[in-house]
Amino acid sequence: MTLLLIFSCTTAQTAAQAAPDSFDDVAREAAAARERKDVAGANELYGRAVGLKPEWPDGWWFLGMLQYGAGDYANARDALNHYIALMPQAGPALAVRGLCEFETADYRQSLLDIQKGLELGAANQSENEGALRYHLALLLTLNGYFEDALGEYGFFVRSKIAAPEIFMGIGLAGLRIPVLPKDLKADLQAAPLAAGTAGFHAMAGDTEVAQREFQEVFRRFPAAANTHYFWGYLLFVKDPERAAVEFRRELEVAPGNEPAEVMLAWSLLLRNSFAEALPYAEKAAATAPDSSTAQLVLGRALVGTGAVSEGLRHLEAALKLDPENIEIHVALVGVYSRLGRKEDARRERLLCLERTKNEAPFARP
Repeated sequence: MTLLLIFSCTTAQTAAQAAPDSFDDVAREAAAARERKDVAGANELYGRAVGLKPEWPDGWWFLGMLQYGAGDYANARDALNHYIALMPQAGPALAVRGLCEFETADYRQSLLDIQKGLELGAANQSENEGALRYHLALLLTLNGYFEDALGEYGFFVRSKIAAPEIFMGIGLAGLRIPVLPKDLKADLQAAPLAAGTAGFHAMAGDTEVAQREFQEVFRRFPAAANTHYFWGYLLFVKDPERAAVEFRRELEVAPGNEPAEVMLAWSLLLRNSFAEALPYAEKAAATAPDSSTAQLVLGRALVGTGAVSEGLRHLEAALKLDPENIEIHVALVGVYSRLGRKEDARRERLLCLERTKNEAPFARP
C-alpha cells in the first residue's frame, strides 16, 4: 500500500510558455498552466506572480503545492511559509509544510505542524487523512510518544488497512523503539514487524489471533525487550490480571523496564494491592523521576499503605509534570479529603467533573 497526499495538484512535463508582464496576466497564465497540468510552466509563472505581488496567498499556496508534488520539499516548505504567514489558521498548509519538513528531516517541527494542521481540519478531506495520520504516528514514535502513536494507528485498524508498513509502525511504537522504519537496520526488522502484526489484530479485537501471534513472537524473539509489555498493554483495559502476568514476564526478560513496572504497579493498584504495588512503583519512580505516571503510581501506592503525606508529595509532583492527567486529579480529591483540606478537594473535584463531562471513562494511567 502506498500512502499518498492529494491536494489538487498534479505533475506534468511541458515547459513554461512565454509569460506576460503584469501581475494579472501572469496570475491568469499561471492558473491556465496549472489547469493543463503544465507543472514546469505553472511553477515558473507562480514564482513570477508572487514576486510581483508577495501578499497574494493563493500564489504561494499553488507554488508550494506544485513544488511539493515535484518532490522539491525545501522550496515547497519556503513557499508555504509565506502562505502561512498570510493565512496562519490554514490547516492544510500547516499539514503539508509538516510533510515537507518530514522529508527534509526537520522532525520536531514536522510533528508540531502536522498536529496543528490536523487540529485545524487538514484531515477533513478523507483522501488526505491516512497520509497525515501515518506520518504523525511515525513522528510520535520517533519522539518517544509511543502510546499516542498507537492511538493514531487506530485509524488504520478501524479502516481495516492491513499493510506491512502499518504493521511495522505499530510494532515500533508497541516495542518502544524510537526510530523511523527507513532507519531500522534490516536484521532488526523481524521482531517489530511480527509484534506489529499481532498488535494490529489485538487492536482490531481479534484477541485469539493476537494471542497466537504474540506467543509466536515470544518464541522467536525470547530476549526482545517490550514484547510482553506490548501484549500486556493491549490486554490491560479489558483484562488487567492477564496484563499483569505479561508485565511480570517482561520484567523477567528486561529487569528495570520502567513502563512495565509502572503498568504492573497500576494493575495491582486496581486490585487495591497497595503494598505489593509499592516496590514496583518505587523502582519506576527511581528510574524515571520525570515520569508523571511513575510519580502517580508511587503516590497512590504510598497513600494506600498509609504514608499519606509522602504520597501527596508524589501526586503533586505528578500534577506538575502532567496537569491534564485526570487520574492525578482524581487521586488528589481522595488525599485532600483524607487530610481535611476541603477547599483543595472541592477544587480538584470540580476540575474532574469539568474534564470528564464529555469523555468516556478510561483505565490507563
